[in-house]
Amino acid sequence: MVLTGRLQAETLIKAPAHKFHEMFWRKPHHISKASPEKVQKCHLHKGDWGTPGSVIEWNYAIDGNNLVIKQIVEAIDEENKSITFKLIEGDIMKEYKSFKTILQAIPKGDFTLVHWTLEYEKLNEEIPAPIKELGFLVHLNEHIDDHLVQA
Repeated sequence: MVLTGRLQAETLIKAPAHKFHEMFWRKPHHISKASPEKVQKCHLHKGDWGTPGSVIEWNYAIDGNNLVIKQIVEAIDEENKSITFKLIEGDIMKEYKSFKTILQAIPKGDFTLVHWTLEYEKLNEEIPAPIKELGFLVHLNEHIDDHLVQA
């Protein structure tokens, strides 16, 4: 019985890596402007934007279902343009004992390679892997990319 897992996805975007990284690092509250149909609200619950230990609450939708999560900013690596979020409350935690989201924006010539990693432990073996959540993030990349390229 395997309850732990790791899913990864990569996409190429046109926006510079530092701008994409900054949206999740210092300006996550702007993501709802870039993708209002996916992210309705992003609220700083505790701490300061862009600092480890901060708690962020997200209101978002997957497949027409409105969901809420709270996550703590566990680590920020400015040089490697990566951020690690650990989920601490919310709808996803009804099915998972632990859930981390790791984002890295990697410069690749005129493009940026966005790499998402989901690390999780399911509450039981009947719970599916978080493929919908990973798909949500991949599609969110496109919306943020469009927003940043148009800016």
